[in-house]
Amino acid sequence: MMVSFIDENRDAYGVEPICSVLPIAPSTFYEHEARRRDPSLLPARAQRDAELKDLIRRVWNENFQVYGPRKVWKQMGREALREARCRVRRLMRELGLRGVVRGRAWTTTTHTDPAAERPADLVQRRSTAMRALINSNRLTAGPKWASSVQREDGRAEASRRTLGLQACAPQWLQHLQTAEHDQTGAHRH
Repeated sequence: MMVSFIDENRDAYGVEPICSVLPIAPSTFYEHEARRRDPSLLPARAQRDAELKDLIRRVWNENFQVYGPRKVWKQMGREALREARCRVRRLMRELGLRGVVRGRAWTTTTHTDPAAERPADLVQRRSTAMRALINSNRLTAGPKWASSVQREDGRAEASRRTLGLQACAPQWLQHLQTAEHDQTGAHRH
């Protein structure tokens, strides 16, 4: 990306002044330019990747564009083209080639309307305890011995009061009790 930017603006500003502002050395820019002009200067891996991309595309097209990386790799092995499976997967990803995925072959055509009226809550849930817990901005850790005692003493009551949720953090139980005390004026143990 930087190399293309430098190439576009080199006539107006020059390579070295642009490189002094950008985090790229002029020698890096010139190396990329030389490789772009002469592909034989590319590293061996990049040269082999270019060859393999053509082979992978050919195998993928010959098999009706349904093969994924694993089957393309297996087919290449049958053709005596030994390459690593991870390399085939990487090159297929770069080429944008994908195999057909088994499983759900249909799409859902009906979608729920978020503005639609919902049935009434027949259970008549009360979520005041959970609201008080969420609105409590004092979730700080207390002494370790105090929170462990509160957890042992108040686990069943706390789980009932938090709508079936277990008090997974001892501090929550303490702050829930404080919030309920603030709302009702009575402290429960």
